Amino acid sequence: MLAMVAVIWGLSWPFMKLSLSGMEPLRYRSFGMFGAMCGLFLIARITGASMRIPEGAMPRLTLIAFFNLAGWSMLMIFGLQLLPAGRASILAYTFPLWTVPLSAWLMKEPITTRKVCGLAMGVAGMGLLIGDELLVMGRSPLGALLLIGSAIFWAFGTIAMKRWPVHMPLVSFTAWQTLVAFVPIFGLSLWIEKGPMHPFGLPVPVMLAVLYGALIASIFAQWMWYRIVQLTSATVSSISITVVPVMGVFFSMLILGEAPHATDYAALALVVGSLGFILIPPRSQSGK
Repeated sequence: MLAMVAVIWGLSWPFMKLSLSGMEPLRYRSFGMFGAMCGLFLIARITGASMRIPEGAMPRLTLIAFFNLAGWSMLMIFGLQLLPAGRASILAYTFPLWTVPLSAWLMKEPITTRKVCGLAMGVAGMGLLIGDELLVMGRSPLGALLLIGSAIFWAFGTIAMKRWPVHMPLVSFTAWQTLVAFVPIFGLSLWIEKGPMHPFGLPVPVMLAVLYGALIASIFAQWMWYRIVQLTSATVSSISITVVPVMGVFFSMLILGEAPHATDYAALALVVGSLGFILIPPRSQSGK
């Protein structure tokens, strides 16, 4: 299951890029969120998970949904429009780096030497890509900055779930988050965008790419991720996060014909190495 999640989420990056050739970004995200929301609520119903939001928890759930899904989705998809899919996946998966300062601030967690090393490596990798965008490619670093912003939103949402927890089954919690995030994104898509709200009638490759994101990446992979977290240690589950950007670069080359530069490979090595420092605990802790 671990390898399958990494492959599915890695594949989602070139497929998202392909989807944007046929749909406007917010309309694409609205369709995907609607499919994911329906699927997650269905899974909750079938498994008998309670879908009731605890009393007084709605403000916390809304805050988490804004950072984890709504803000992350908008920054990510607009950034992806401006960057190659492989490069975008590297920057988006820097989110564990930002949990280091955010955890120190909100959770009072200590910043260890290992975390500082990981953070330094990750920042170096991001600096390489931003510098490449600005100096070598001769284009604005806006796309890279949007992807980094999405990673910061994702990190804050992750920390917020620990700092202000909502006590309900994980699948129901995610379904409600998706619903809360869907409403403003759908509203904005109606207000500022034109074009199809669904992929049916688009070229077959684009339609299949959109359906892949809405059904397989958003529902099936999410369910498998929950099972991995439940059944394995934090060390094992964290490995899949470090592999996703590698898969994103590989599949973007294979499907979209992207040709990464030397800076992409160097940044990928730095970011994956930094995630290893931050996510995978030392051997003395991982055996506990």
